[in-house]
Amino acid sequence: MLDAQEYELVLSDLQMESPEAGLKVLAHARIMDYKPATAIVTTYQNAKQPSTKFQGGKPQTQARMLITPEDIPGLLGKVANLISQRAARRIHREMRHATS
Repeated sequence: MLDAQEYELVLSDLQMESPEAGLKVLAHARIMDYKPATAIVTTYQNAKQPSTKFQGGKPQTQARMLITPEDIPGLLGKVANLISQRAARRIHREMRHATS
């Protein structure tokens, strides 16, 4: 599907049919000539990578999250930033090739 047309953003879930499937999708997207912005979204919580916060002097283990599931505006803002950064890189690349 990534080969059939160009995408501004490839957004993948970390765990799909296998634990590494989402990373494979992004790896494939990153080798495309048109260089889409890429990101992983997941609700999967890796028990091996918790963050620890202290509350009342006792450690409280919590999963690391860039955006909480309830923060849809935050998610949309991150997506907009990824697309904007991709567009800026594309323009810079085109200008660099035009002057070479």
